[in-house]
Amino acid sequence: MADPGALVVGADGSLTGATGSYTKQLGDMAGVYRDADAYQALLAERGADALVYTVQEHRNLSSEGAIIIGTSTLLPGRVGAEFAMTRGHLHARADRAELYHCLSGQGVMLLETVDGRSEALPLTPGQAVHVPGHWVHRSVNTGDEPFVTLFCYPADAGQDYALIEQAGGMASLVVTDGTGGWTTRPNPDHTGYRRT
Repeated sequence: MADPGALVVGADGSLTGATGSYTKQLGDMAGVYRDADAYQALLAERGADALVYTVQEHRNLSSEGAIIIGTSTLLPGRVGAEFAMTRGHLHARADRAELYHCLSGQGVMLLETVDGRSEALPLTPGQAVHVPGHWVHRSVNTGDEPFVTLFCYPADAGQDYALIEQAGGMASLVVTDGTGGWTTRPNPDHTGYRRT
């Protein structure tokens, strides 16, 4: 039996009581952005160790019925026309849902199903997205400040990161609209998701 976890969640993504954390640097994001030339140019300019996002989490059990609570802090920026984003995933146990609640900044939760549905839901502080099972999802920072979300999902869910890479990226790209905002456009490299 696990002990209760007392947590303090900051709007900056700090999580007092976290049991683990990880970061993704620019060098970890190879193949995530469609514009490979823009990615290589940014890599040359900023270096492979440039921080892209940080995740802090609290987990006390990994068994069925337990949950993982954490924060994701995605720094602003663009690679070509695409806004900064996380790698994205479908849960390894695809029927597992997840909640994302925006603490600060602004962004988009990009969601897709293996049978071709796609949605881009904007998030600002106080707004949340309940991601049902069977939806591929990724966070995108469309603002000028860190995009910070609080997340919660079942501890037995796992993540399948390869699904997106094997499909040539997600079906939709979140890109600048040329007037200071964002829009989506189809990804011509997307070949479809394998069935899970």
